[in-house]
Amino acid sequence: MEGEKRPAPYEGLFADGHLVLWTLCSVLLPVFITFWCSLQRSRRQLHRRDIFRKSKHGWRDTDLFSQPTYCCVCAQHILLGAFCDCCGLRVDEGCLKKADKRFPCKEIMLKSDGRALDAMPHHWIRGNVPLCSYCVVCKQQCGSQPKLCDYRCIWCQKTVHDECMKNSLKNEKCDFGEFRNLIIPPSYLTSINQMRKDKKTDYAVLASKLGRQWTPLIILANSRSGTNMGEGLLGEFRILLNPVQVFDVTKTPPIKALQLCTLLPCHSARVLVCGGDGTVGWVLDAVDEMKIKGQEKYIPQVAVLPLGTGNDLSNTLGWGTGYAGEVPVAQVLRNVMEADAIKLDRWKVQVTNKGYYNLRKPKEFTMNNYFSVGPDALMALHFHAHREKAPSLFSSRILNKAVYLFYGTKDCLVQECKDLNKKVELELDGERVELPNLEGIIVLNIGYWGGGCRLWEGMGDETYPLARHDDGLLEVVGVYGSFHCAQIQVKLANPFRIGQAHTVRLILKCSMMPMQVDGEPWAQGPCTVTITHKTHALMLYFSGEQTDEDISSTSDQEDRRETELTDEEMQV
Repeated sequence: MEGEKRPAPYEGLFADGHLVLWTLCSVLLPVFITFWCSLQRSRRQLHRRDIFRKSKHGWRDTDLFSQPTYCCVCAQHILLGAFCDCCGLRVDEGCLKKADKRFPCKEIMLKSDGRALDAMPHHWIRGNVPLCSYCVVCKQQCGSQPKLCDYRCIWCQKTVHDECMKNSLKNEKCDFGEFRNLIIPPSYLTSINQMRKDKKTDYAVLASKLGRQWTPLIILANSRSGTNMGEGLLGEFRILLNPVQVFDVTKTPPIKALQLCTLLPCHSARVLVCGGDGTVGWVLDAVDEMKIKGQEKYIPQVAVLPLGTGNDLSNTLGWGTGYAGEVPVAQVLRNVMEADAIKLDRWKVQVTNKGYYNLRKPKEFTMNNYFSVGPDALMALHFHAHREKAPSLFSSRILNKAVYLFYGTKDCLVQECKDLNKKVELELDGERVELPNLEGIIVLNIGYWGGGCRLWEGMGDETYPLARHDDGLLEVVGVYGSFHCAQIQVKLANPFRIGQAHTVRLILKCSMMPMQVDGEPWAQGPCTVTITHKTHALMLYFSGEQTDEDISSTSDQEDRRETELTDEEMQV
């Protein structure tokens, strides 16, 4: 043992130093690489944002294209990159700057360079044509080869093969395709701009060149509504229409966007509101402001693309219970062209607080759908409070309805709104109505309530006067609680029908009660609520989205009318 050599102290220190060095390298190197990659990524993002900010294109980033895509510059297959939501260009990140300089985007106005304003040529873009598109020359399918091939006009959406493209086709006048009656041509806006400089306002002369069928469409989309589909829809509409016609109401208020109607012929404009019932009400309020400003001859007709949770108004007008992308945007535009004009009653809801020293002005709301006090308003109040705290958690229509179900189940056990008949007095057209032991009162203007339930008809087993949204009458019903509301929605019970009236007056004598107008809830103390007719709104009704309930309801209405006519004939 004594003959063995012991390692020198400095050799142990040297080995420990190597160990420490390799440990530091193994820890710091990944950190350094991660930091360097994040720095490069930040620099690329800043570079992209700088290009986006200065560009005339509407560039958007994407992590994955939804279909096989090829860069319009290098022609290579790409999975991620950027695309223009106005003209449809798609590029790799490295080719973004070249594409921005090489390819012009849609021109919302033509340059007055001496050429005829009504002779607008096609604007062709090569590659990435829509699936199932066909060549206008040979009528064969386009875009079937796995490469950058074939052309598409960004205005009329016509497609043509590379080999079918001719000089005559390149110089051919563009007719704006299928949606020519909805598009505001750039030449029209250029002429309007020139007329305003000359202080002329006879826009009908310009519109006569576009034909009698020209009904330009303005898109007002709420990018935050319901399932957050608004952002994608904005891009799809910009591709099919003139980008100047498409607005995001979260960035441009409806009253400002609707001023575009004043540049169009009288009573010609149509508006498609993409959002929930709240967004529709916001737009209709802006239309009322146009009336106050003396712009009544420019009032548009309003259609709805439902993106909200309940969507009762859009359901009443035939546009369905909710849009989830199952119908192509082009088909939505066709539906708007086929829709018929109708009137919708709008009502003024005035809430006057009680008290000896109440000097506040009465609160005023505008009602399109319904007013209620009771369990359904309580559910809406709880839902609204939680959505205000965490809006990102309430982006799913199914999740939102599940939250409503939770609070409805909770109220079945707690019954916070019981003995409502002891707390309120109800008057219909000035006559007081005796109420049974209710928990809620609902005043209806439209046929649907609670996300698709025809409340006034109930199970449809009893004959009652027909409910309409344009007759100047309100339908007033009562419910016995949250469980009763659930029974009505699955057609296991009827509501307590109180009556129809032109004016409704409700007096809350004591305590706090939840109230709502068109899904906007609040807690209200003793007050007097008066509902009177305010005005009419011009809406668009689409009959192609009728459900089985609508068809049966329509047939019931026709049967009742025939019965009434037969009774009158017998009396005569």
